[in-house]
Amino acid sequence: MPTSVEIPSDALDPFERFNRAAGKGSVRTPYPRYAELRRKGPLIAASEAAGSRSMSLEGSDTPEAMVAVHFDAVQQILRDSDHFSSALYAHSMGVVMGPTVLQMDPPRHTEVRALLQKAFSKSALRRWEQELVRPIVHGLIDAFIERGRADLVRELTFPFPVNVIAGMMGVPEAHLDTFQRVAVEIISIAFDPAIAMRARQELEDLLAPLLAERRRRPTDDLLGMLAHAEIDGDRLDDEMIYSFCRLLAPAGAETTYRSSSNLIFGLLTHTDQLEALRADRSLMPRAIEEGIRWEVPLTGIMRMCKADTTVCGVPVRAGTPVMINIGSANHDERRWDDPEAFDIRRPVRQHIGFAAGPHTCLGMHLARMETTVVLDAVLDRLPGLRLDPAATDVHISGEMFRAPGELPVLFEA
Repeated sequence: MPTSVEIPSDALDPFERFNRAAGKGSVRTPYPRYAELRRKGPLIAASEAAGSRSMSLEGSDTPEAMVAVHFDAVQQILRDSDHFSSALYAHSMGVVMGPTVLQMDPPRHTEVRALLQKAFSKSALRRWEQELVRPIVHGLIDAFIERGRADLVRELTFPFPVNVIAGMMGVPEAHLDTFQRVAVEIISIAFDPAIAMRARQELEDLLAPLLAERRRRPTDDLLGMLAHAEIDGDRLDDEMIYSFCRLLAPAGAETTYRSSSNLIFGLLTHTDQLEALRADRSLMPRAIEEGIRWEVPLTGIMRMCKADTTVCGVPVRAGTPVMINIGSANHDERRWDDPEAFDIRRPVRQHIGFAAGPHTCLGMHLARMETTVVLDAVLDRLPGLRLDPAATDVHISGEMFRAPGELPVLFEA
């Protein structure tokens, strides 16, 4: 099991490259623009969303891409696998990750997901919490607690989730730096395909001897479970296992890093709510859901319309690519009062932060557990926690992927 180590600043370089490509610094908040889009309708043409001319091919019968911006439209599309497919990811993320549940539709998706879900059962999560999450989180805090100051992104929220995923897979401590780097680089396919493909191979090279050993000798970690899992009596082949690990490494680490950072930022900038949560931990589930609703780590995903249909009264033709704007859906004023506000006491209503329907996030319960552990540790061990007043303009930014670049804090050592 990996032990908790302080992550050197240069380990953030892959994240910095990725964040800059994803709009860090250039997009402080997209939500006013999303509100303008919602006023145009539940589902609008991509050209209208972008303020440009039609984005379909001139003289072709290819339907123009559309953007779903209302909560009801987003929810309908995500739940309707008969009309909307995620198979288009085979031509983007699938190029680097291989065949994953991300690009599968039912019934194949249902079969594979049921198998993978075993790794996130209640009993498995209890074990991961005790054996991995708590020791890693507290070990990272141990490294800075005596200073009375820290950057919670660099020293806590960035390293802890990727260390957890590495531990779940049984990655030895000696390979943690490599694992952390490739977990970020593998999702760089959109702006640096060469780096992404190199990361794909590096992850496979790292996992291959571990998987071979588990084929010979079963273990109770994630790789051990996958090595002996079966679908319809057939064991998963190595490529299917590598593909799932290529998906889980960035998905499990990247989104949790962002969601936990966003929530802590929300609390640090709403100190009354920070103190309310410190005094009453029964607010924790609501705080976690509100953090994800308020600042979702990933603002959009894609689907392809398979057959002519209607979404919230808007016709959608077969072959239409649909951008699902999760960030807009989670700020829909038709569903939430004052949606731009961060409020952990807000009445609970389902958000779309973990998607919906067949592709609801496989690791959402893991993410909730990890966030609970890290917040409890921060509240219990860092009295007087506050943003460093010497820091200037700490904020969340990004277009597609959102998080604060830093969280400089002071506390009583």
